[in-house]
Amino acid sequence: MRKNILPMLMSMVVLSPLAIDIYLPSMPAMAAEFNVSSSEIQSTLVLFLFAMGVGQILIGPLADRFGRRPIALAGMVLYVASSLLAANVIEFHWLQFARVLQGLAACATSIVVFSAVRDSYTAKQGAYYYSYLNGVICVIPALAPTLGGLLALQFGWRSTFVFMALYALLILFISLLHLPETRPKNTDSDGLLYSWARFKPVLQDAHFIFYALTCMVGMASILTYVSYAPDWLIRHLGVSELTFSALFAVNAVVNISACFVAPLVIKRFGNRATVLIALLTLITSAALQFVAQHLGLDSGISAAFAFMLPMMLLCVGFALLLGPATSMALSAFDERAGTAAAILGCIQMSGAALLAGLIQQTNLTAPYALIVLMGGLSSSLLLVMLMPRFNHWHQEPLLQ
Repeated sequence: MRKNILPMLMSMVVLSPLAIDIYLPSMPAMAAEFNVSSSEIQSTLVLFLFAMGVGQILIGPLADRFGRRPIALAGMVLYVASSLLAANVIEFHWLQFARVLQGLAACATSIVVFSAVRDSYTAKQGAYYYSYLNGVICVIPALAPTLGGLLALQFGWRSTFVFMALYALLILFISLLHLPETRPKNTDSDGLLYSWARFKPVLQDAHFIFYALTCMVGMASILTYVSYAPDWLIRHLGVSELTFSALFAVNAVVNISACFVAPLVIKRFGNRATVLIALLTLITSAALQFVAQHLGLDSGISAAFAFMLPMMLLCVGFALLLGPATSMALSAFDERAGTAAAILGCIQMSGAALLAGLIQQTNLTAPYALIVLMGGLSSSLLLVMLMPRFNHWHQEPLLQ
């Protein structure tokens, strides 16, 4: 990989979390303006991530066939257009449609970013770079809600989508000048784009499936937290939009720190052991959330802290999990990195969206939705990793 491409990838990878985090403080106001329920406004997050996941299957093979650069440029054009559509909608279903388009656009840049790392580094090296990219991703939750809250207070929630369009337009211009093509010459791009033969080698690999599901559980936990937090903190606990942004930013700073520590943990313990540590951290987060909800705090800043403090462990666990799990999932697919990354993204994102959407259909409050989803699924994965008969699902490959 060229030395100057990592900053380029970092600027591109921002597009996805920006579309999730910048309008979080505005969600209660958006629900009121469109006269929809909290779960309906949460669907704008779920639809975005679901489209981002399904789009991986459509766009991943295109990145292998036509190269990384043209796919990234097309994705940024669509991101600008969909953001402007969202900024100008009058009816709620058009906002949902715009979010689907925005999810498809974001997935194009995501595929290019993570495929470019896999194009250029070994699996062991890739784990470090994935963690650094995830560190950049985690900067956005620290900054975007505060920026979005300030924009919404001054210009209304629609200005947050205008900001997304302007940022994407800037990155599009820079990419036209500086983004190189990284697709390896040995990339398998022959045959039908969407044939079963292209996907079969990836989907029949038990090692890939296990770590893809592991990524999905981590993403589902984060999505459930992010989608529930605005309504729970602002409407239910009564904190202000800016207080919500500040609490979210503190939590995100912990996530950022964990993402930049993660490569050191991976280097010290290896990929598989780091995944084990991450799952234990998620389970501990769920247990502490359960304890926090029995402290008798039901409103105000003290209740907000009781909810948010265990979420710091969720952020730490997610930061530790995603780098090594992604690297382990993709380690066997040098010749079809784009397709493998696409399937991984589909399982991770669309699966997470489905799980979050299902938990939103229950009557569980935000804390207990997190306890059930994060604690239950993380415990199941940890149990599998502790059972010797499933070693072939999760052991590190001999060659990294």
